[in-house]
Amino acid sequence: MIKNFKWLLLVSLTFAACNSDDDTIKDTNSSDGLPLTSGTADFSKYVALGDSFAAGFSDNALFIKGQEGAYPNILAQQFATVGGGTFTTPFTNDNIGGLLLGGNVITGSRLYFDTTTSTPVSVVGTPTTEVTTHLSGTFTNLGVPGAKSFHLLAPGYGNPAGVAAGTANPYFARFASSPTTTVLADAISQNPTFFSLWIGGNDELGYATSGGDPTVNPLTPAATFDATYKTLIAQLTTGGRKGVIANLPVITTLPYFYVIKYNQLTQANLTVSGVNLVNTLNAQLYGPIHNALAYLGQGDRIKLLSSTGNNPMIMVDENLTDLSASLKAVLMGGGLDATTATVLGQVFGKARQTLPTDLICLSASARIGKTPSVAIDGIASPSPSLSQLGITFPLPDRYVLLPSEVSEIETATTAYNLTIKTASETNNLALVDAKSIMEELGKPNGIVSDNYTLTSTFVTGGAFSLDGVHPSPRGYALIANKFIEAINLKYGSNIKAVNLGNYQILFPKTL
Repeated sequence: MIKNFKWLLLVSLTFAACNSDDDTIKDTNSSDGLPLTSGTADFSKYVALGDSFAAGFSDNALFIKGQEGAYPNILAQQFATVGGGTFTTPFTNDNIGGLLLGGNVITGSRLYFDTTTSTPVSVVGTPTTEVTTHLSGTFTNLGVPGAKSFHLLAPGYGNPAGVAAGTANPYFARFASSPTTTVLADAISQNPTFFSLWIGGNDELGYATSGGDPTVNPLTPAATFDATYKTLIAQLTTGGRKGVIANLPVITTLPYFYVIKYNQLTQANLTVSGVNLVNTLNAQLYGPIHNALAYLGQGDRIKLLSSTGNNPMIMVDENLTDLSASLKAVLMGGGLDATTATVLGQVFGKARQTLPTDLICLSASARIGKTPSVAIDGIASPSPSLSQLGITFPLPDRYVLLPSEVSEIETATTAYNLTIKTASETNNLALVDAKSIMEELGKPNGIVSDNYTLTSTFVTGGAFSLDGVHPSPRGYALIANKFIEAINLKYGSNIKAVNLGNYQILFPKTL
């Protein structure tokens, strides 16, 4: 009897060991090792609405490889493991990037990193994607580069006839279902079962990248954004449709605003043909202007250049009192002729040197030291002797964000994000905290995932492409993983994230 008991005990222990958790078969295709499930979500018909981020814009252009790695495309690939259906993208024609309108180039080619010059340069080649060549079929990736929130509701935003006049978007014009449709209508007409919406970046980005110049690209009023977003969500969630939305990072945390420093003028920049021009500039321009401003009690606006270290640039500050007339009078009182004094007063009446609190747009990098142009810079110099932007002629407003403008953008972003947060709570939608993600990328240690560290450092950080605004291939993969994380948390799915190691940091010259 005792022997039988021992035998039964041994069998029992053996059976238990064979069925322990250590030997349970795990599903390596899911996020938690359990059998794959979509949870309470239905991914069979997924549509993505958004702007350039949803489209896969990268390196200052839209091109095939970039589109393939857009975060909605990555999401759709992962959704396929839990019942997701076909996902279609309005691909461009090439990997050069850029667009043609009536055979004329309207947007340029993509950037690549030139290791010889250690700078981003444009790929050589002519775009082959013609805006007026309309794509047939329906598309579930409805990411439209350049779109602001209210553009998704705008009839005619995809009308090819309106592209030249600026009333329509060239990217949407290629694949809109009709000249009068809206982006939202094209999404709803497909009867989606799940949606993603990340919109609002351009509502602040355009204003920020134009240096806070409302005449170039105004900031969307918070009330307009709120009304627009509520309309979008109301239609997208009709019938209890599920989805994922994302809030907005503060645009001024992008690398676009930190590549060019306020004291960008090195001694090398101020040396021509082996001759350092600092003393000449001080004697002929900076000294007289500083002395005249000092007489007016504003000597801190422009100081003498240093002959040893880096120097700040000259810029226009719209918030300064215009001293044009007073400056002219003081200069004439010092013996300067009326014509020259008038020009200097006109040019430097609202000018000052850049400060550490100013954010210089990356677009200024191609213009510093160049001759002011109305077509490019929105202004021309009244004198040939004042012909170097940032050095002898102030950088115009479109290249510099003032602290007051940064504050405007932050206030708007806070309001936009409150609208988005409320929408997620009211409609029980998954929410991606893109604002926090960007803040983490901005820290020295960045975000570590799959043993890769990503930061917002320009070129070398791994998260951003060479335009300083849009993600790199690996950056888009990180975004997709954050969307998956939010979706799994909200809907009980266990979709697996992608491995960041499978995505490049930068696209090479040749694709």
